[in-house]
Amino acid sequence: MSADQPGNEPLTLVKGHGTRNDFLLVPGADLTTAPPQVANALVVALCDRRGGIGADGLIRVVPPGVEGNGSLWFMDYRNADGSQSQMCGNGARVFVRFLVESGRVTPDDQGGMSIATRAGDHDVRVFEDGTIAVSMGVPSFPLVRALPMVTVDAHTWPATGVLMPNPHAVVFVDDLREAGRLVEAPDVAPDAAFPHGVNVEFVVVDAPGRLRMRVHERGSGETQSCGTGACAAVVAARLRDPDVAPEEWLVDVPGGRLIVTQTATGVELRGPAVLVATVVVADPGSLLA
Repeated sequence: MSADQPGNEPLTLVKGHGTRNDFLLVPGADLTTAPPQVANALVVALCDRRGGIGADGLIRVVPPGVEGNGSLWFMDYRNADGSQSQMCGNGARVFVRFLVESGRVTPDDQGGMSIATRAGDHDVRVFEDGTIAVSMGVPSFPLVRALPMVTVDAHTWPATGVLMPNPHAVVFVDDLREAGRLVEAPDVAPDAAFPHGVNVEFVVVDAPGRLRMRVHERGSGETQSCGTGACAAVVAARLRDPDVAPEEWLVDVPGGRLIVTQTATGVELRGPAVLVATVVVADPGSLLA
């Protein structure tokens, strides 16, 4: 199966989710075999919730030393529209869950391991309670003078731009219903702030160390959760009132709860990761018919 042609050979997928942010994983046959390439059109078809299997994104599970990869397993992540993304915090936990449960990787005595992404290498910790923590790196901020503004219908809010490293525009609201249905992507200006698109988080801070959020993800629409978005929301919340902002935050999303910790060395995301099923698509090309 080439990157340009969906092909007709059976395609094995593993479906999993992290706080109901769901993904299709494409593994190779063993520890050294590259997974099949998946054409953009087929990513879209597979992720479609009516005509395909349904997911917020697709992850190829690339072994070390394959396709120019280094010494770590590489998470080749694609959004539901087929576009590439630098990193996905929820997807990374599902990716790690698959690596561990399939015997591809064994964590060290402290549950530690590392994975590779387009945003670089990330340290991971696997806990006995079923949660997985991923080191998400140090946040940065868009280099534009104008404050990003987010508009939904007739409502406009100032936003905090955060790169985690995925681009995020974080909006603080009094009620999450202010975001509307989020069927369409919110309008974000100026264009120069996020030239490659942006995820938009709508956030209610309930107390220092606790917030709720909804998110519209570029390339996927509104999702039940967003790991990098939860991290961006905490970074923005701590910037609002640094004198009373703790390092650890509980982040409630429609799909569950995440724990985000920000220290001087970076941000860590912790939450559940569940494998749901293994699916064999007998004739992938038929999804494009």
